[in-house]
Amino acid sequence: MSAVQLPFVHLHLHTEFSLADGIVRLNPLADKCAEFKQPAVAITDLSNLYGVVKFYKACLSKGIKPIIGSDVWIESPVNKDQYDRVALLCKDNTGYRNLCKLLTNAYLRGSTNNRIVIQFAELATLCQGLICLFDDIEGPLARDDSGSTGEIPETLYRYRDLFRDSMYLGISRIGRSSEQAYINRALQLSDSLNIGLVATNRVVYVEADDYEAHEIRVCINEGRVLEDTRRPRNFTNQQYFRSSEEMAALFSDLPVAIRNTVEIAKRCNVFLNFDEDYLPDFPETRGMTEGELLRSDAESGLASRLGVEQLYDGDGKLCVEQRYIDRLEMELGVIEQMGYPGYFLIVADFIKWSRNNGVPVGPGRGSGAGSLVAWSTGITELDPLDYDLIFERFLNPERVSLPDFDIDFCVDGRDRVIEYVADRYGHDQVAQIITFGTMAAKAVVRDVGRVMGFPYGFVDQIAKLVPFEVGMTLRKALSQEDLLQERYDQEPDVQELIDSALQLEGISRNVGKHAGGVVIAPKSLTEYTPLYAESHLSQPVTQLDKDDLEAIGLVKFDFLGLRTLTIIDSAVRMINEQRQRDAEPSLNLEDVPLDDRATYEFVCKGYTTAVFQLESRGMKELIIKAHPEVFEDLVALIAMFRPGPLQSGMVDDFVNR
Repeated sequence: MSAVQLPFVHLHLHTEFSLADGIVRLNPLADKCAEFKQPAVAITDLSNLYGVVKFYKACLSKGIKPIIGSDVWIESPVNKDQYDRVALLCKDNTGYRNLCKLLTNAYLRGSTNNRIVIQFAELATLCQGLICLFDDIEGPLARDDSGSTGEIPETLYRYRDLFRDSMYLGISRIGRSSEQAYINRALQLSDSLNIGLVATNRVVYVEADDYEAHEIRVCINEGRVLEDTRRPRNFTNQQYFRSSEEMAALFSDLPVAIRNTVEIAKRCNVFLNFDEDYLPDFPETRGMTEGELLRSDAESGLASRLGVEQLYDGDGKLCVEQRYIDRLEMELGVIEQMGYPGYFLIVADFIKWSRNNGVPVGPGRGSGAGSLVAWSTGITELDPLDYDLIFERFLNPERVSLPDFDIDFCVDGRDRVIEYVADRYGHDQVAQIITFGTMAAKAVVRDVGRVMGFPYGFVDQIAKLVPFEVGMTLRKALSQEDLLQERYDQEPDVQELIDSALQLEGISRNVGKHAGGVVIAPKSLTEYTPLYAESHLSQPVTQLDKDDLEAIGLVKFDFLGLRTLTIIDSAVRMINEQRQRDAEPSLNLEDVPLDDRATYEFVCKGYTTAVFQLESRGMKELIIKAHPEVFEDLVALIAMFRPGPLQSGMVDDFVNR
């Protein structure tokens, strides 16, 4: 068989989610696989699985088989002060879950010498379903100093005892001076112990001419400049996504190392399910199903809201308006049909706990305020029938989506509520959600300019020409800002700076914590996602972002910390302290009228600083123009203050009317 005919699969690849060293974007990666007619590809980001769901979807969209793995550090089985670098690939869903557990435990222990390290003893108990691929630069064989004496390192025996036929030695030819000596040693040990060789290209960028952009990204991460002669050069200009023909030619003397990539790809079969939701079970259903309990709570709650003891009297006569019964039955039917009674019970439970434990909770907003069941069970404080709010905006069987209540808590008490939820459902089943900071237009210009050694003043001038606007990109800036386009066309330095920045714009740069998202799983979270922990985060967070968690069926709950609630709570307490001294009745927020004339006069002058959703400059200008006189006017203005209505002219029509 000629070298050109050999199929090949890349099994060592760092995407942008490696954060430190990769710039491979997932959709272009899938496109490149399809272009090269490669049947599969692996993701092995450094000590994480941040991008697996996006990677999985991108591959499936192009008919490529996704292989899930991670490039990890293992505590050496023979010397606890040394760390072995290996790639762990998931053969099946058991392997995926085990890798999730290994990474989670490593992060929860904290870093060792700035590395997230998996303990070998732990690996020994969780190696099922995993393939181990020795790293050829920092792996245990690369560090072995026994030379070519024929002596087999103890480490190799320990790993082989664990992984047996699921252990391979990685080799690459990327232009490093020591690689042939390593390959010779690997060949010798491969023959001695019957361990397979696997060819890789240690991919960290897609196209060959992306090398400099990749070096810039590495320098940004390390805080260095390109021209620094002392900076380590850990990458070469050959670590791009090579075609099967290139790899076959590169290893024409070792065709088995090419064939083994395909054999490994055949063995790796992880299936992510995007068609099932995993809602947590509500504890203490008092011998009822969740649907029965929700109905019971909703009926008794509605009766209480409407000031009656029960919805029907002893003779079966209705004690409330028929429209409430009709709406309640419709909503309960939809909630039961879609399988979400437990979701409502869980939300009602932690809101009830918050109110009973001195944590102020918002009255409810967003589409969830259209639910009568939510009002009846205490989730919201607004009767949706009074304001003609529709339930279908929140839940609709014809547009299946997970329910999503936006719940505001006092910013000082929010963490107490999350702690309550973790205690109630299990700390291993509750976590906050990761976010990824990206290299945005202005910031990437500044970062790239610094790394390339351009003077600060020059870079600052160019960065300031990028408009400060949400969603701004460099291409959009070039089309909108004539001076930026002019300087780009006329000045080579500006062109070089912008072109380099364009290659990195939007790349993931760091991790953070979602402002309000909390996920509650029916089982341990490591069944679905590994967790990430770091000193700058108060609690562990999921390694999958909110979109990916929802894609695999986990439910996100929004615990939004709202400073306004804290201010209102403090103000009410101060007022009541004064009233107590003056022997006056206490102020209750529920009794504050919605038609106070003096308040509307104040609002109409634009005095709405620190009033939630009314404090922006644009909103103040709209209020002054519209002159709201009743609560419904404020409702309409808030509903219309968004890009679509503002740009369509309907807001001006409303004001003029």
